[in-house]
Amino acid sequence: MNDLVVALGRALLSAIFIVVGFNKIMAIAGTVTYLGRLGVPSPQIVAWVVAIFEVVAGLMVLVGFRTRWAAFALAVFTGVTIYLAHPFWNVPSAQYMNQFNHAMKNIAIIGGLLLLAVYGPGRFSIDGGRR
Repeated sequence: MNDLVVALGRALLSAIFIVVGFNKIMAIAGTVTYLGRLGVPSPQIVAWVVAIFEVVAGLMVLVGFRTRWAAFALAVFTGVTIYLAHPFWNVPSAQYMNQFNHAMKNIAIIGGLLLLAVYGPGRFSIDGGRR
């Protein structure tokens, strides 16, 4: 039962990265524009790197391949996202709650990813099958 729950948790955690990364690829021009507005250097390159990273790392977590590394990398990425895209500490008061809620959601995701990085993907995974 525990391994089944861990597999479900991996699927749920990975879904946001796979779906959002895929959507970034499908709307790459909008992703480039958004990253440019955030002040990210070379947004044309970074947009592709970020989108592909989200999809690939998300799929790695989903299937449980090199799960600990993928989960840790996604946790760091999600932390950077809080700083760049959801700076609730530095927005007009009308935007504060929206950005604060996004940041808190990301903190919760980071927590789940760190647990996955420490405890591993469980038995129902590529990593679990190699033991």
